Amino acid sequence: MKADTHPDYNQVIFQDLASDFKILTRSTLSSKETAKWEDGNEYPLIKVDISSASHPFYTGKQNTKTTAGAIDKFNNRYGRK
Repeated sequence: MKADTHPDYNQVIFQDLASDFKILTRSTLSSKETAKWEDGNEYPLIKVDISSASHPFYTGKQNTKTTAGAIDKFNNRYGRK
């Protein structure tokens, strides 16, 4: 097998920005930002917009405030006058 052909596969923390859910897992992604995990070690922190903790399919809850706000914002900007 050729050396140095595969990316590094290290432990990282993924943080869901919508629900502040965090999970420690392994990934080839890296980040300059770090966070301390429950074991006291620091790992690279990858921030994501949505995960199973905040996705409507998994939670059964629809976030209508964000959707309604986006529609109103779009209509105000591009709607007929």
